[in-house]
Amino acid sequence: MKAAELRAKSPDELQQELNALLKAQFSLRMQKATQQLTNTSQLAKVRRDIARVRTLQAEKAKGRGKT
Repeated sequence: MKAAELRAKSPDELQQELNALLKAQFSLRMQKATQQLTNTSQLAKVRRDIARVRTLQAEKAKGRGKT
């Protein structure tokens, strides 16, 4: 997911995206714990996407975001 795509979203949409990513991260962690996860790089990708969304949420909260 690109930061440019996320910048176009509203704060509510960003929150929905964050919730979806957190659920995906939980699911991947459970798959890893039960040794069902074959592509472990997905964990890092989801973690980075969560960081992107949280960064943009902070920018928009401070009023620096380009809407």
